Amino acid sequence: MTSSPHDERWGARLWGALALLCVVLFLDALDVSMVGVALPSIQADLGMTTSSLQWVVSGYVLGYGGLLLLGGRTADLLGRRRVFLTALAVFAVASLLGGLMNDGTLLIAARFVKGISAAFTAPAALSIITTTFAEGPARNRALAIFSACGASGFSLGLVLSGLLTEIGWRWTFIMPVPIALIALVVGLRLLNRDEPSNEGGHDILGAATITAAMLLLVYTVVEAPEASVLRTALSAVAVAALIVLFVLVERRVRHPLVRLGILRSAPLIRANIGLVILFGSYVGFQFVAMQYFQNLLGWSALQTALAFLPAGLLVAVTSTRMGKLADRFGTAPLIAVGTTSLAAGYAVFLQVDRHPSLATMVLPGMVLLGIAFALTFPSLNIQATAGIPDEEQGLASGLLNTSGQVGGAIVLAIVTAVLTAGTGPDPLTNFRAAITVSAVIAAIGIVVALTGIRFRSRSRAEADSAEDRLYETV
Repeated sequence: MTSSPHDERWGARLWGALALLCVVLFLDALDVSMVGVALPSIQADLGMTTSSLQWVVSGYVLGYGGLLLLGGRTADLLGRRRVFLTALAVFAVASLLGGLMNDGTLLIAARFVKGISAAFTAPAALSIITTTFAEGPARNRALAIFSACGASGFSLGLVLSGLLTEIGWRWTFIMPVPIALIALVVGLRLLNRDEPSNEGGHDILGAATITAAMLLLVYTVVEAPEASVLRTALSAVAVAALIVLFVLVERRVRHPLVRLGILRSAPLIRANIGLVILFGSYVGFQFVAMQYFQNLLGWSALQTALAFLPAGLLVAVTSTRMGKLADRFGTAPLIAVGTTSLAAGYAVFLQVDRHPSLATMVLPGMVLLGIAFALTFPSLNIQATAGIPDEEQGLASGLLNTSGQVGGAIVLAIVTAVLTAGTGPDPLTNFRAAITVSAVIAAIGIVVALTGIRFRSRSRAEADSAEDRLYETV
């Protein structure tokens, strides 16, 4: 590249590479949220049942969440550029096929393949950034911009889906294709070649066990509302057994897929828990909001999408500045404020009724959720990768993204069960109960975030004490 990532001012090539990675993350995030508004049109056109329709969403989550750890480590071992571009090409092909399908089963299969491709592009892109930009202000700035694009894609995907669904649901699948192909061509020119790692072998057994565990975990959670208790229990036992086997394998093999010592990083663990809470609670809330706006209030797809616009715009405008705030205050305070805003946003939506006020419920609630994403999402990415060696950046990225996807699947299953429980004649009772689930989870996030502030304060106090002792010795 023509300029160093350590420089205060980045050159055009460096900015171009960062923009490319941001565009691909934006596409990945779009795919998570964009299909939601189009589901009723897909169901009507392809004649899918409600139970099979959920797999249009869950198939993507299954491939994404199930293979993220493998995707992150593969990027470390085989080369980040190679893995990123290969997965991007697969994403483009799967998107095109999904838009052309006339069979529900084949559409779900295409979504599953797209999820797999995203499981390799997302951690590879994040690890390219963290190995290109030096830890500190430069990396924080790059990660803030990168995270803003991911959060914006997730939020604005709903709005874009509402517009495209008015034309035809297939456009929600086809639209990303030309963008992905252009990104592929640009990536071949802009991304620096990196050599595969020579410091690790291929942990085939570890990869097989953790991938099987993640796939089965996501599948079990998604199917839990409709499966029998015995089947769910047996699946949970199988997941636990696979995880135990994975840990045993990782402790014995010479070159583990996941170095278990990385889990001793308290900031990394808090970041992973934080993303489970942020993404999980929001996915659950978004599902409830879609049912509330469209099924109960009778809003159109476009009207529903526009309700989420304030949050998306707020994230897009402010998230890029989070790097400077992280430099000044640290990530822990930003996460604490963000999770507090998240819980407050859900609390506002507990006012749901048959004639909601835009001024007192919809707008302030969405603004609070937008503030939460703008503060928390970039901060979690910065915190999760700080202090991690370059050769394990892909692993750290994969762990973080896996937490978000698995958290989303788990909370969505809980929220769906609460929403469909039918505890009373008034459906608003179930809507409030389901939103309460997200609010409680966000409240737990506040507690986790406060432990990060306490840990940070204690570390500073210990450092000051050590410095004082040094001066006394001198």
